[in-house]
Amino acid sequence: MSLSIYKRVPYGFLKVFVFVIVFGVLLPETAKAESNSHEENTSKLDIGGVIMEHIVNSYEWHIATVKDKHISIPLPVIIVDKEGVHVFSSKKFHHGHEAYKGFAVCHEEGMKKGKIIKVNEAGERDASASFLDISITKNVFSLFVSIALLLVIFISVANGYKKRGVLPPKGIARAIEPLVIFIRDDVARSAIGKKHERYLPFLLTLFFFIFLNNLLGIIPFFPGGANLTGNISVTLVLALFTFVITNVSGNRIYWKHIVNTPGVPVWLKIPLPLLPLVEVIGLFTKPIVLMIRLFANITAGHIICLSFIALIFIFGNMSSTLGLGISPISVLFYIFMMVLELLVSFIQAFVFTLLSAIYIGMAIEEHHHDEHKIKHSVSEVK
Repeated sequence: MSLSIYKRVPYGFLKVFVFVIVFGVLLPETAKAESNSHEENTSKLDIGGVIMEHIVNSYEWHIATVKDKHISIPLPVIIVDKEGVHVFSSKKFHHGHEAYKGFAVCHEEGMKKGKIIKVNEAGERDASASFLDISITKNVFSLFVSIALLLVIFISVANGYKKRGVLPPKGIARAIEPLVIFIRDDVARSAIGKKHERYLPFLLTLFFFIFLNNLLGIIPFFPGGANLTGNISVTLVLALFTFVITNVSGNRIYWKHIVNTPGVPVWLKIPLPLLPLVEVIGLFTKPIVLMIRLFANITAGHIICLSFIALIFIFGNMSSTLGLGISPISVLFYIFMMVLELLVSFIQAFVFTLLSAIYIGMAIEEHHHDEHKIKHSVSEVK
């Protein structure tokens, strides 16, 4: 076991080295491009803008900026308005600097920043225009990549089990099987109980989807690097799945404890339903906690990693000596954060899945009903 770990260490350091090299080229060049476009006569680095560019969603997959030349993969833009369906490449926006067919990427601060808006002939925003944007953005494309990877992985694992039967697993199945057993025994069965098999497919899908996308987000080059699980829209949808499944599965006892909790003084329920109100609020705070925890942890990890690398160029902009001096410290801290991010990728997938299982288990548990039946049986015997 220890030997296999040592064999994998050089590969891990190689990935870190590649990441540092990539961002060693990417960050300073992109920062210079940003500062040249906004502040032509200053050498100030726009590190905040560079970091945000790499963690927010976009209409193209930016690879690098070399000598003010953007290298990116254009993605399809799909817009539906009263005039019909508009489909074109995001390349038509020229990295967001030009309008096309009356549409442009918004650069103004606010909720619309980075999103497509309708503009008039003068290039001014038309706030009254309404349309539906269903474009294939960077995060959407990353979602398709992760779905394809999950299908390939699990279909191949399933086919392998069909061929081998009771024989030990081989290949990637050797890594997948312990995780599946872990989620089944230590998460689903322990939190839900005897009915855990009914919800096991959902919990396994939840865990592997989050875990895989967390890992893809750490990879600095295509098709990795998208901040999918750090996008609050994605975490919202995942939390909504848990919310719907939990409340649809809720039994009579679950809803009784929300609407009319037994053993609670009447004055907390009538005339003002204080406790039922708290319980109803709790129904919505649970998915909100799931949503924010995953979003905040993944996004914060990406920002911290990029910030350590950015320190090299911040100090280097002041003095080349300072830049060289801070480089080893920044790289060491970055390596530490990357190792921590690998751990966080698993922990956040595990925590999200575990809390979802706990919420489902609370909704379908029947021990109170069983205790009532036992007490009733004892009284009859007496």
